[in-house]
Amino acid sequence: MGGFGRYLAAALAARIASEGMGMAVVLLALERTGSAAHGAFVLTAWLAPHVLAAPLAGAAAARTRRPRLFHVGALAGFTAAVAALTVLLGRAPTPLVLAVAALGGTCGPMVTGGLSSLVTGLVAAGPGRDRAYGWDAATYNAAAVTAPAAVGLVAALGSAGPAMAVLAASGTLAAALAATLPYEDPGAGRAAGAPRAGMAAGLHALWRVRELRAVTSATTLAFVGIGSLTTTSVLLAAELGSPGAGGVLMTAFAVGALAGSLTLGRITSVAPGRLARWALAGTGAALAAAALAPSFAPSVAVTAVLFAVAGVCDGPLLTATLRIRSEYAPDGARTQVFTLGAGLKLTAASVGAAVVGLAADAPAAALLTGIAALLLAAALLHVLVAPRGPRAAAGAVTAPSAAAATAPAGRRTPGGP
Repeated sequence: MGGFGRYLAAALAARIASEGMGMAVVLLALERTGSAAHGAFVLTAWLAPHVLAAPLAGAAAARTRRPRLFHVGALAGFTAAVAALTVLLGRAPTPLVLAVAALGGTCGPMVTGGLSSLVTGLVAAGPGRDRAYGWDAATYNAAAVTAPAAVGLVAALGSAGPAMAVLAASGTLAAALAATLPYEDPGAGRAAGAPRAGMAAGLHALWRVRELRAVTSATTLAFVGIGSLTTTSVLLAAELGSPGAGGVLMTAFAVGALAGSLTLGRITSVAPGRLARWALAGTGAALAAAALAPSFAPSVAVTAVLFAVAGVCDGPLLTATLRIRSEYAPDGARTQVFTLGAGLKLTAASVGAAVVGLAADAPAAALLTGIAALLLAAALLHVLVAPRGPRAAAGAVTAPSAAAATAPAGRRTPGGP
């Protein structure tokens, strides 16, 4: 198996462990304590550190002299926390459980954006790298489909403890595969004698480079809506007379997203910024149609089809986002840009989940309409923030941020770093 093939296997295994945590923690807490709320608190402790740890993790990855040890160590720490929670949740004092969850959550940014930042060193610049990011995005979507299903199946056949153990085993496999990957020197892109990128380099790059600012602000706004989609789907299914069909709607969305990333996401002839706008607008339009569907065709099947269409439109969004980060992130701050972007999206999703929880008494169709509006607003925000004009459309070089990194920011040329 080639280096990129091993990377995909490691990324898929790591993201299965990450995606399955939401369901597994709640099921385990419900089984051992009788309270799903206890699981929600543990999950909050798991997710909360992501945005705070993201810049630190990215800066540490850029500065380390032993990148293999750093990445494998982060995956091992993530896996150890999953294994510890399998044993401790519902048995140990709550403060200890929350502390373990928070420590595991600090490794989360390396499982998402941190891993994706490695693709640049594994695949040469050009259409091949663009396609590679399409495959990388597919690992997220594949994990979103398989992880909840695997957790639910194992929990149904046995209990939630073995389901958590499966996630820990998946994380262990990811760490073992990551140890076999080739790693580029984090300082290879720096000019001789140039200072290393600071802790704020990624944040500066996200603000100063317009392509990065546009896609980060747009996807962060969009994920306020995406984060509330799971709860909304459950409420919508209940209004349609099938309370248990919320999972069917989200599975349809996830399968559609996987199909979209493997098909539309592999289109390299379209500029990634334009692809991101189309993806946001298409997802918003499809969810708006799903919100209207119960008024004309109150059927879970019809709604599931529209959720699948929304997923197909959403599929290319992550691919486009990864391509933009790779092309425009300064070399010294690349990992920071990836981890920060992932952390901001996850935090936005958490905010969306909290908001829809507070508004759970509202009609589900109204909530889904609000989600669609956020996605359409995100597409408009990208249009307003992204560079305009023929040079921007052609992928012209963006002015570098002197404060952001030691290497110039801008779209890489084929064969470049």
